[in-house]
Amino acid sequence: MALPQGPPLPAPLQTLLWITRPLGLMEACRERYGDVFTLRFTGLGVSQRIVFVADPEGVRAVFGGDPDLLRAGRANVALGALLGEHSLLLLDGREHLRQRKLMLPPFHGERMRAYERVMRDVTADRIARWPLDAEFALLPEMQAITLEVILRAVFGFDDAGPRDEMRTLLQQMLAMGSGAARVALLAFARIGIGGVTPWARFVAAKSAVDAALQRQIERRRAQGVEGHDDVLSMLLASRDDNGAALTDVELRDELLTLLIAGHETTATALAWAFDLLLHHPETLDRTVTAARSGDTAYLDAVSKETLRIRPVVPIVARQLRAPFSVLGHEIPAGAVVAPCIYLTQRRADVYPEPDRFHPERFLEGAPDAYGWLPFGGGVRRCLGASFAQFEMRVVLSTILSSLQLRAAQPSFEDTTRRAVTLVPRQGVRVVLETRDGAAADGAERQAVSA
Repeated sequence: MALPQGPPLPAPLQTLLWITRPLGLMEACRERYGDVFTLRFTGLGVSQRIVFVADPEGVRAVFGGDPDLLRAGRANVALGALLGEHSLLLLDGREHLRQRKLMLPPFHGERMRAYERVMRDVTADRIARWPLDAEFALLPEMQAITLEVILRAVFGFDDAGPRDEMRTLLQQMLAMGSGAARVALLAFARIGIGGVTPWARFVAAKSAVDAALQRQIERRRAQGVEGHDDVLSMLLASRDDNGAALTDVELRDELLTLLIAGHETTATALAWAFDLLLHHPETLDRTVTAARSGDTAYLDAVSKETLRIRPVVPIVARQLRAPFSVLGHEIPAGAVVAPCIYLTQRRADVYPEPDRFHPERFLEGAPDAYGWLPFGGGVRRCLGASFAQFEMRVVLSTILSSLQLRAAQPSFEDTTRRAVTLVPRQGVRVVLETRDGAAADGAERQAVSA
């Protein structure tokens, strides 16, 4: 059974292009081969043939397919070294359904209101440190905000000492996946000679993070979960249909999964949002007005349009256990089929003027379920989608209602890779021009969660 066409380059070269020039590679392949094409990757401990699908009907077929046939956990095996073998992203079948059911309650839409104060306070504290009339990068600031929200709202770190230790360990580990060169080294050189190679240093950093998470699990269990509304406390109290709780190893891997899925991605999306807004003055003006008046619909539209035009993760993947048909192509068992978020969300037949940043397009109704994919879809849709979108709304509102920023660069940011995410290469350089305390006080009175 022949795979769809794709570039004839050797697999290692395709892998390097995917790491260093992912957008150009995807665009060139669609231009030459159409909406379904094959790339061959090696490294990360595996060799894969990945069939990209960049058409909503093809995406519908994949997301609506039998999850026993289309295995997401198998397709994500390369993430095992980072997330652990019990991560929800690496599980399939009954075990995936069990853990997904246990993890759903903390991310119910109504629960987001409990985290609003944390999100707003963390943001206000961080932006109070920003210098006036001096250029700085927004991406690290957004990363600091979203990491602090995770530490408090998800991991449940109430005390500054353990929280500071956890923050330092996580930053050290995450920095090892920053930049295309480091990703390539980890992909092709999993060698641990004397603890001095990039891979050995990563393993040591990951072990330190695992140990700190274990200490927090034990600390929270000893304190008791009653009266705590953080995600860890709710997971400690949750039970499956047989009355069994998540083990400590499962808890640790799921906490790390929530970090990776909810920290880097949301921070990057926020940085992209500011890059887009600061280069579109009219849209920025309307967004500032929305932030100050409590117009949550427009703030959400800005978030959705940002996630459409600058998706943080370019694909989701499913590995086939049996042959599968999509858009007239018969894909053999063993291959990976990957709905392509980036290309699908830039189709002119779904989004007129697809390269235009135009949040108003999302005010007319919900986006197409198979044309807007930043959180995946089907039974594997991201659990933290509501959390991420709510956090974007709160952070955008808090910043834009009280600060006036301008872009430090005339053009939009180029894209580079940070682990599995696509981030602005220069971090979105900005200048803080004014602080408006009165506006901040007014925004505080607005119900962001309305």
